Amino acid sequence: MLQCKVFFFIPFSVVHMNSLISSAKNSYFEHVWKYVRQVPYGKVVTYGQIAQSIPQPLTPDLDGETNSISQLVGSAMAACPDDVPWHRVINALGKVSSRADAARQQMLLEAEGLVFYEGRLRLEESQWHGNNSADKPKQHDLF
Repeated sequence: MLQCKVFFFIPFSVVHMNSLISSAKNSYFEHVWKYVRQVPYGKVVTYGQIAQSIPQPLTPDLDGETNSISQLVGSAMAACPDDVPWHRVINALGKVSSRADAARQQMLLEAEGLVFYEGRLRLEESQWHGNNSADKPKQHDLF
């Protein structure tokens, strides 16, 4: 009799926990997409900037694979709806992240008037800092 209670309780708990994680992940992704939809034509933001500018999830491991909040932002961008200007999100080096459509992303940014110098954008020229100075990223220069 005790085995039956344990048997039925554990699957319910796992299903319930997966449901909570899925709900939290979807909510976080919606925050990411809302932020990116605000990025104006001809400007870019970084994964880290988005991570610092929106409410943080309880854990960065909402998808079971990520190690940081910036990587979770990347997961959100990989799953974004068509109305999200995904091409305006770049890495902290000012580069397009390596993936299958990287050339297309660079082409879309160049079509918006952005200029790449040796494969990088100059973030001081092209980075959007939100609608107020409080949105300025707290990242330090890497070089």
